[in-house]
Amino acid sequence: MKERLPFVALVTCFDDQENINYPAVRKQVRRQVAAGNNILCCGTNGDFTSLTFEEKVRLCGEVVDEVAGKVKVFVNVGTPSTYETILLGKEMVKLGVDAIAVITPYFIGCTQDGLFTHFSRVADALQRPVYLYDIPARTQNHIEPATAARLADHPNILGIKDSGGTKETIDAYLEIANGRNDFDVFSGPDSLIYYALSHGAKGCISGLGNVMPVPLNAICKEFEKGDMAASERQQDLFTKLRIDLYALGYAPAMVKRALYLMDASVGASRQPALLSTPDLDAKIRAILEKHAIAQ
Repeated sequence: MKERLPFVALVTCFDDQENINYPAVRKQVRRQVAAGNNILCCGTNGDFTSLTFEEKVRLCGEVVDEVAGKVKVFVNVGTPSTYETILLGKEMVKLGVDAIAVITPYFIGCTQDGLFTHFSRVADALQRPVYLYDIPARTQNHIEPATAARLADHPNILGIKDSGGTKETIDAYLEIANGRNDFDVFSGPDSLIYYALSHGAKGCISGLGNVMPVPLNAICKEFEKGDMAASERQQDLFTKLRIDLYALGYAPAMVKRALYLMDASVGASRQPALLSTPDLDAKIRAILEKHAIAQ
């Protein structure tokens, strides 16, 4: 069977003064490596929009150092400008990351030709494989399938992370990937990992895996071994947690708070991200208990 790659969009840990807590980040890296999961650094669940340029570079360096080649490390370098995206990407290449993920520009509305030019320039400039990252609900820019197909012809663009949230977007990108052998799809929605794998996806990049790393890995690895029933069972566990937890609010904030209640060293997110309340914490604790997740 083709290798399936589970990635976790790793949280960024902060102390009480909102400084990055690098030892706590390393602790979370070790936890994911122990579960067999690869790492996406500076993703949506990593609070990347609140990090400075220099912090992103140091954070990724610490992650790469802690991983020490045991699993793959991708890093999201997307910013609203092509210029800064390339500058940041070049710094990440120096650190030895395995690949670069590039979220669509945010705040700035882009045409499809604009997106094509943006991603092409980034891929031209960086000496690492580049993966597109589509999450239109957050960026307000969507890589249409026709644009993704054009970008797939670039020799340094090797795939896409789809966080569109529906089977339709995954299917559209998979149609491109299944027609060639040099472009992979990674599923972003936590509830659609098994579905994506069964239709040809290479793997997934999950935020919820911060809370439940072992079942995340099992979805991919059982599928890779050919035990589809076991993979589906793990997906069912994962989806049930997702439904309960994400019903409480903004998904990355709920993931971060659930993890905080499991290990306070991860800290809160930088403001003005959601501050928790005793009532919300009680609801999250009840969900963790319901799903037999150690607190």
